[in-house]
Amino acid sequence: MEEAGRELAADLRRGDLVVLTGPLGAGKTTLTRGIGDGLEVRGPVQSPTFVLARTHPSLVGGPPLVHVDAYRLGSAMELDDLDIDFAGSVVVVEWGAGMLDGVADSWLEVEIARPTGGAGHGASDGRDADDPVDLDADEPRTLRVTGRGPRWAGGRYGEPT
Repeated sequence: MEEAGRELAADLRRGDLVVLTGPLGAGKTTLTRGIGDGLEVRGPVQSPTFVLARTHPSLVGGPPLVHVDAYRLGSAMELDDLDIDFAGSVVVVEWGAGMLDGVADSWLEVEIARPTGGAGHGASDGRDADDPVDLDADEPRTLRVTGRGPRWAGGRYGEPT
C-alpha cells in the first residue's frame, strides 16, 4: 500500500484532493503514508483519528500534505470548520465519501477493497472476519482510482466515456 501511495504521489500537485474509502483495516492510512513519502513531507504520517486533521510540511519546497480523518464528522460543514488550505496543499481525506459537496470541483476517489476471511482466516477457522488478527493480515488489496471533475478529465484517472 505504501508503494501504491508513492506512485500516486507522483501525479499529485498543490490543490489536489484525494478521498479514500474502504473498510476498517483496508490500508487507508498506509496508503497516505506512502503519499507522504512520495511528496517528501515531514512525518511520521499517522492516523489523525483523534485530532481530525494533521498537516505535514514539505521537506523539499513542495505542497504540504493535509491528512484528514472524517469518520467522526457529520457533514461537509464540519469539514469546512477545520479551515483546511485546500488550494495550497495536497489533501487526503479518509472516510470522506459524501462529505465533499462544494469543497472542490475535482478530486481523486480511491476505493480500497480488501478480502476478509482470506488466507485460512474467517469462517473456515471459526473466527470472526473482523478479528484484529485478520485486520493486520498481509493480504492483497485492490485499488480503484477514479478522477472526478475537470482536473482529471481525459487523463490517467479520468472517468470512462
